[in-house]
Amino acid sequence: MDFILLAIGIAAAGYFIGDGLKNFNNPSPNNVMSYLAEDDDHELIKQNEVHYFMGVSKEDAAKLIEEHPSIPHIIINGTVYYPKVKLREWLLKIEN
Repeated sequence: MDFILLAIGIAAAGYFIGDGLKNFNNPSPNNVMSYLAEDDDHELIKQNEVHYFMGVSKEDAAKLIEEHPSIPHIIINGTVYYPKVKLREWLLKIEN
């Protein structure tokens, strides 16, 4: 049993060392989270889902949208979408 645990430990160490050596010449490699953050730049949120992003109820989000027609949005085939990054910036701007 001890030999099995030793073998698993050596295999895991080899994997992590090998993975580290792949990125040896690239000190700031892109990881999974950086790819997700890049995709976030162009993400659109539907109007009926925007309250999830804002963290408020559907009624509060609808009232905010009604009171502020300048909220950044686009309309595609009759459906209202909000660009995630611009909406975040707009919310921070009205917060101040």
